[in-house]
Amino acid sequence: MSVSPVLLVIGYVWPEPASSAAGSRLLQLIQAFQQDGYRVVYGTPAEASPHAPDLAALDIEAVALALNCASFDGFIRDLKPDVVMFDRFMMEEQFGWRVEEQCPRALRVLDSEDLHCLRHARAAQLKRQPLNMPLIPDIEFRHSELALREVASILRCDVSLMISEAEIEYLTRFFQAPPTQLLYVPFMEEVTNAQSTVPFAQRAHFVSIGNFRHEPNWDAVRYLKEALWPLIRQQLPQAELHIYGAYPPKKTTQLHNDRSGFLVKGWAPDAQQVVGQARVMLAPLRFGAGLKGKLIDAARNGTPAVTTSIGAEGMYGDDAPPCAVVADTPEAFALAAVGLYQNEDQWLPLHRNGLGLLEQRFSFATHAPRLKQRITQLRATLDEHRQAHFYSQMLRHHSLKSTRYMSQWIEAKNRLKNSAQNDPE
Repeated sequence: MSVSPVLLVIGYVWPEPASSAAGSRLLQLIQAFQQDGYRVVYGTPAEASPHAPDLAALDIEAVALALNCASFDGFIRDLKPDVVMFDRFMMEEQFGWRVEEQCPRALRVLDSEDLHCLRHARAAQLKRQPLNMPLIPDIEFRHSELALREVASILRCDVSLMISEAEIEYLTRFFQAPPTQLLYVPFMEEVTNAQSTVPFAQRAHFVSIGNFRHEPNWDAVRYLKEALWPLIRQQLPQAELHIYGAYPPKKTTQLHNDRSGFLVKGWAPDAQQVVGQARVMLAPLRFGAGLKGKLIDAARNGTPAVTTSIGAEGMYGDDAPPCAVVADTPEAFALAAVGLYQNEDQWLPLHRNGLGLLEQRFSFATHAPRLKQRITQLRATLDEHRQAHFYSQMLRHHSLKSTRYMSQWIEAKNRLKNSAQNDPE
């Protein structure tokens, strides 16, 4: 009787597919491994979340992990995973040395979610030049401490799953990352032929949606309030903008204004429903990275979108028909939004194109087999793959040791602190 291979996912947080695109993507990756026969164990040091799904119902074993604690060593040594997937580079920094020490033959996979250093570099550059829409940050922002950490993590892993073709180009162009250590795996959506959408005449209002813990989403709402919605509302005085998103902070809810039609709704009871009933999606992202789940939702529901170059990056490709209008100035953005809202002849082609985008670029049936094939190949040729990447071996030799000593120092410090607290004297 054959034994199922084991995938250990070390998560940054418990996945919340109803709250964030990152949570949805993580479960898509897990599903691909499960279809390839893997037993999946999901562990994270994060606190429990009431918005996480029932992982047991998804045939995923859930484990609470402790940071800077030797308990992980025994856990992973007993588990003997064949593949370890780190959810974001911070988890590889924290647990990578322990994986290396206890299970050196485990294939190390990094799911970057998005390229954090690119997102932060764009944010820093935008603060200096707020009128620009920088796709490629200047070198002073690009070569940040965050970039050094993230790229080092990418190089230490056997393969990194990159959600955007643009990010692969960025890594290979500016950091000379070996393409053999990168794999393009975007959103992987289940595509059905029986797709029912609401027609133009039965839709109303604009919609904007995004998890407010993600800084680009908060900036987009502020940009809408200050610069874009006044221009749109001037031409459409009866229109409303419905803003949805998980974890809305007070600074966002305070922007709610009934008189101007700027309505901050907070958590969406059903994201697909609110997107599918809106006439136009507004996604004015001024910085960010990766792919935008909100634009996936817009395409799935045939809702035309107006977005920026940042929002559109990696989404539509050169050969896919457009299902969004890209506009990087307030005037152009407002003009596109008003035109789509008022004119069904403008709206209808983008509506139809959106319904086909998932099958053309983001189909699970297309990308999951590619992922499974690459993982199988790497497991079969692990020694050759690692020997072909000297800088990866060098970083694992040096930086994992320094991370190990830091973690062990913190562990010893915590042990002394707990001992002192428990000492009755």
